[in-house]
Amino acid sequence: MSFPDFGHTCVVGLQWGDEGKGKIVDVLVPYYHVVVRYGGGANAGHTVVVSGEKFALHQLPSGILHSERLSVIANGAVVDPAVLLGEIQSLRQRGLRIGENLRISDRAHVVFPYHRREDQLSERAAGPVEKIGTTGRGIGPCYADKASRHLGIRIADILDPARLRERLSATVSYKNALFRTVYEQREQFDVEAILSEYTAFADQLRPFVCDTALLLREQMDAGKRVLFEGAQGSLLDVDHGTYPFVTSSNTGPGGVSPGAGVPPTSLRTIVGVVKAYTTRVGAGPFPTELKNSIGDTIRERGGEYGTTTGRPRRCGWFDAVAASNAALTGGPTHLAVMHLDTLSGMDELPVCVGYRRGGSIVNRLPADTYHLDGVEPVYERLPGWSESLNDCRRLADLPANTRGYVDFIARRLGAPVRILSVGPGREQTILVEDSAG
Repeated sequence: MSFPDFGHTCVVGLQWGDEGKGKIVDVLVPYYHVVVRYGGGANAGHTVVVSGEKFALHQLPSGILHSERLSVIANGAVVDPAVLLGEIQSLRQRGLRIGENLRISDRAHVVFPYHRREDQLSERAAGPVEKIGTTGRGIGPCYADKASRHLGIRIADILDPARLRERLSATVSYKNALFRTVYEQREQFDVEAILSEYTAFADQLRPFVCDTALLLREQMDAGKRVLFEGAQGSLLDVDHGTYPFVTSSNTGPGGVSPGAGVPPTSLRTIVGVVKAYTTRVGAGPFPTELKNSIGDTIRERGGEYGTTTGRPRRCGWFDAVAASNAALTGGPTHLAVMHLDTLSGMDELPVCVGYRRGGSIVNRLPADTYHLDGVEPVYERLPGWSESLNDCRRLADLPANTRGYVDFIARRLGAPVRILSVGPGREQTILVEDSAG
């Protein structure tokens, strides 16, 4: 099977995000007709490097860099109009065409200024122990309002000024009371100011808005192949991640159907993306974290700083227990292993294959993830390699120890590795079946 035969495909991270999904989507886009963001919001950051030029995307699908492809922000995503319009303007200034190739769901929920404030205030009130480490972009509060039903405001609402005024009047009144009584905030939000700002946003977004679920069904019926782009990682999934240190949406492939409005049977292929090591941003358990010079080296070599916030990422050895748990719920048919080049020059590469707690060893993530704070990683130690991988373009070009490391990951996660990344550029990607032999 070759990549053009994959049918409808989902690219999903199997760690705590930042695995390199944006690059994989960018590499695969030529084999597809439509690229869809089905969840998350401006808290997600996908970095793509094209001919040495870096593009950091937060709201737009990575497919937007291919102007001949259709990019869709589906109903499961939440949209911050200021961020989205800023991205569109920035990319246009860099010479990219954005027009008929972008569509936004009329059912997607909208992020407002009061969501951002609520995000920041709740984090501050949580204190250092309970702090989740959000980006402060208002994503969690927006999803919470969506679930509450009477507070959520959708793209369809902001396109109707009368409807928007009605919805804002009720919601802002509630939010102001919340901020005043719970957080003792004297500064209040003004309905008219928000209405004016978001009515202007709506005028700019209107040409892109449609029923994207219907659009996707039409595209599929016409034989077009669709690539679904996950945001964040599976270990941040609100149901199956390391709760409560998670995001507010379903980040795995299970989120595709409700998040895009397509049948669950649509997906033929799931590409699970992992780094050759593990990183995490924000709070939460991290058994293999390296708080030493090795962790610092991995961070600097890998450029491990948040695309959205610029925060330094926590770095550690590959955690096969955590990634295998994500694979169990996500069911990847293929794997992509990223940042292999970052590990060059290390004599030995420990991989976590279990957690020791007390006198027992476990290989599952517990429901109470606070228990992970006290575990000791059980490592299997693999030989490293000294060679640079940056110029490798075929599987056969990789050192034997690199191939052995990749094979180990494939066995632990139960799926074949079909994509390897040996550098940030598009060209520094090995499609295994295209290069084998």
